Amino acid sequence: MPNIVVGQLVPNFTASATSETTLSLSELQGKNLIIYFYPKDNTPGCTTEGQNFRDLYNEFKDTNTEIIGVSRDSMRTHENYKAKHSFPFELISDPDEALCNHFDVIKLKKLYGKEYMGIERSTFLIDSEGILRQEWRKVKVKGHVDEVLIAAKSI
Repeated sequence: MPNIVVGQLVPNFTASATSETTLSLSELQGKNLIIYFYPKDNTPGCTTEGQNFRDLYNEFKDTNTEIIGVSRDSMRTHENYKAKHSFPFELISDPDEALCNHFDVIKLKKLYGKEYMGIERSTFLIDSEGILRQEWRKVKVKGHVDEVLIAAKSI
């Protein structure tokens, strides 16, 4: 799949999500969209990031912006995670890494000296026309969601 570039149209995608839904970019046109990729459900950083998006969800909605979280976790794990933390947005399960590869977020990572391929925490802001307006890669959780909200308000 082609690399997604800021300022260009994001190719359409379709993926299974929580609440027994299927989401596609084309169905969301007319709204701005935040897609955030995170490594794993129920881990401290990922949970904090999800809670931060949850806590500012109404402010994002006020800017005509929808939020979607993506990880490789199973749909069952996602449903439990979403319910446990009262996330008002859907989570996409991407076990085959199709969407992760679409956005080029699978990277070589290291943990305790061991190398493995995993999701690099990343966020993408797509406008109502389907154009990628901004991307954040190698995200640090603290203050990130506030920065994304400011960007969403500016488009």
